[in-house]
Amino acid sequence: MDKVRVCVVGMGIGRSNGRALAANPRGRVTALCDLFQDRMESFAQELPEPVKYYTDYKLMCQDPDIDAVMVATPNQLHVPVALEAVKAGKHVLVTKPLADSEAAAQALVEAAEEAGVVNMMSLSMRFSDEVQYLGALQRQGYFGELYYAQSRTVRRIGIPGANKGALHFIQKGGGAFRDMGVHYLDSVWWLLGRPRPISVLGVAGAKFGPRGQGFWNVQHQPPPEYYSQYAADDYGGGFILFENGIGLHIESFWASHHEDMGQIELFGTEAGAKLQPLTLYKTVEEAPQDVVVEMPSKKTTSWDTLAGHFIDCILDGIQCEAPLRDGLAVQRMMEALLLSSELGKEVRMD
Repeated sequence: MDKVRVCVVGMGIGRSNGRALAANPRGRVTALCDLFQDRMESFAQELPEPVKYYTDYKLMCQDPDIDAVMVATPNQLHVPVALEAVKAGKHVLVTKPLADSEAAAQALVEAAEEAGVVNMMSLSMRFSDEVQYLGALQRQGYFGELYYAQSRTVRRIGIPGANKGALHFIQKGGGAFRDMGVHYLDSVWWLLGRPRPISVLGVAGAKFGPRGQGFWNVQHQPPPEYYSQYAADDYGGGFILFENGIGLHIESFWASHHEDMGQIELFGTEAGAKLQPLTLYKTVEEAPQDVVVEMPSKKTTSWDTLAGHFIDCILDGIQCEAPLRDGLAVQRMMEALLLSSELGKEVRMD
């Protein structure tokens, strides 16, 4: 095999992944799968070669001309589609979060590992240049011992859509923490060295969505028949205690009376850092030193980086740096935080 033949399932975030997979010299998008033909035909115009169309993912998974499946469906369908793919011996790339529950995520990880296929999370933030830069410094020991971190993502107005196509975001299995918080939780956990979580204390709820407020791209309040179906969080936050006493304070807001923000802060014994703007903090010769890092401009994106890694794992047999098991670990922490809020007490994970 000299090229990986991929089917992209889901024409939402699947487009970003699909463009990167098609642009890789060792990748080829040969098929698209979606419930709506017009969405597939629209995206196909961007691709360099003709593609097959599928509206049935089970039928698609039986196609011998497909080597790998990129799963970019709503959260509730990640596991059904990916499970069908791995059972058919296809490699899988799954968008975040891995699933809509810990049990579903666990079932998929076990099936993928048993099948022996390459299984990887599509994590555009973890594979961004800035996060990868901090990760390289961490592996070199630049920060010394990382013992604490903060992560915060805030939207003033940012609940996804107000239409049938976005309904899954606001129903059970969706929500702000699984949509936005997952990116920051995954990235900061990876930067900390993937430590084992011990306990979680969290709060979460919905203060804007159930009132029809805070929706993106909506000039007026959406109709009551839409927002009355709100059954997810529009904010979530808490504290995760890891092994060796490492602490993480994390927050995620879909809507708020606050400024927009996306930030990660790292605290180490030898140095610290923040993500936006990318800044390093250190004391040199007893003098505080702040270094703002300007990343070199590149034509490639984080989507290109993760697509290239997925293809390299398949063709060259290199170790995957973002396996589905990482997605399972992050899923467990997310679900524990949401459960902690529901129970009103700490959730132990050890």
